[in-house]
Amino acid sequence: QESEGIVFVFFCVSSIVSMFLNTLTPKFYVALTGTSSLISGLILIFEWWYFRKYGTSFIEQVSVSHLRPLLGGVDNSSPTNSNSSNSDADSNRQSVSECKVWRNPLNLFRGAEYNRYTWVTGREPLTYYDMNLSAQDHQTFFTCDSDHLRPADAIMQKAWRERNPQARISAAHEALELEDCATAYILLAEEEATTIVEAEKLFKQAVKAGEGCYRRSQQLQHHGSTHTHAPDIRRDTNVLVYIKRRLAMCSRKLGRTREAVKMMRDLMKEFPLLSMFNIHENLLESLLELQNYADVQAVLAKYDDISLPKSATICYTAALLKARAVSDKFSPEAASRRGLSTAEMNAVEAIHRAVEFNPHVPKYLLEMKSLILPPEHILKRGDSEAIAYAFFHLQHWKRVEGALNLLHCTWEGTFRMIPYPLEKGHLFYPYPICTETADRELLPTVFHEVSVYPKKELPFFILFTAGLCSFTAMLALLTHQFPELMGVFAKAVSLLHRSHTLSSCLCKSNPQ
Repeated sequence: QESEGIVFVFFCVSSIVSMFLNTLTPKFYVALTGTSSLISGLILIFEWWYFRKYGTSFIEQVSVSHLRPLLGGVDNSSPTNSNSSNSDADSNRQSVSECKVWRNPLNLFRGAEYNRYTWVTGREPLTYYDMNLSAQDHQTFFTCDSDHLRPADAIMQKAWRERNPQARISAAHEALELEDCATAYILLAEEEATTIVEAEKLFKQAVKAGEGCYRRSQQLQHHGSTHTHAPDIRRDTNVLVYIKRRLAMCSRKLGRTREAVKMMRDLMKEFPLLSMFNIHENLLESLLELQNYADVQAVLAKYDDISLPKSATICYTAALLKARAVSDKFSPEAASRRGLSTAEMNAVEAIHRAVEFNPHVPKYLLEMKSLILPPEHILKRGDSEAIAYAFFHLQHWKRVEGALNLLHCTWEGTFRMIPYPLEKGHLFYPYPICTETADRELLPTVFHEVSVYPKKELPFFILFTAGLCSFTAMLALLTHQFPELMGVFAKAVSLLHRSHTLSSCLCKSNPQ
């Protein structure tokens, strides 16, 4: 009797539905599918806008925040904690200054290296923005208000402002006709010399002139006129440090690495406060070339400090040293079976730390992306810094057996560890949102595709809404073109569904 009652109720409902469907006209199906397509399209547009602005799906957020607690889900994070964490993130993002562009510690020589690339390929490796920043640096470091008192320096002050390379070179020669001018030698070594050997000769001449000016500045300081001559003292110090640093880089490029290391150490000892030149990064690269890993670790212990600004060179060199201890015997299959040892875990964590700081580097080290000549300025944590690092350090990773294999197996795990890749900080402050814009100014985008992170993956609900919109739009189009046929199809689907439901009811009520 119970099964007969269920069947009777079902037939009553079915007959009512059948009568309703029979009374529907084709225009109703056109209106229904068109309205469905319109609504799903509006939802898709809203979801896409919300995702672009806030980086998450609105439907997903509402489901997690409001519907899950109503359905009995447990929300581990209390509102107070979430609000405090959001406010902390906002304050961190506000405290992060605008993307600061740094002088590349390992920048190449324009005449001997960048111009050679242009002669061979016909491409300009430096952007106008990058060269303009260099011109501003030269005016800051190599000029001061008292230059008009010395004729050669007055000429060089105008030379650094010249946009035409030939005009700058001519001005440098004109200054040298008047006297031995250190900054004139610098300009010729950087831009006129076509080989590193020629550049080194000019820098050696610049050292003599620069040391003379520096000694005179120190004598003025000892005579009690520091305040009056402070700009001269600062300028002459900057000039001498720049010359000695470039001389050390010439030695490194000509294969005299030990000599370069000694020059860098002496320079850092003589001018310990001039950290703005980041000479320790040149020293790290030279020590890695010598495979003097103990000294590399000693330099890292001094500069990889929580109070000092980080760089790709610092973070990835630390990861390389940790990887070196385990990479020659590392096997992902064996590690998955037995788990990671303490040393392997330290290496993986160091790689994750480096990748979080600059996520662009691994693709260059693993040669998944082509390298280009590094720019004269870099943006920390950006593609420009990654190119500058990989250009000089790829050989050091290749030299350590298994290091690139360990990097290949572990670097992508960083993005799974950080909630919403790199936009929320884990070990560092949140990833700056202005890196892509700055990198496009620093890098020649004509022949280089700028690496962009974080790449936002579309949430499921946006993909689902897009599919739903496409499906309903197709139904609306078909219904508009073939209204009677689609009406018959809808009735057939309805009858098929009812027969399936009836058979299910009969089976449940009469299992035998």
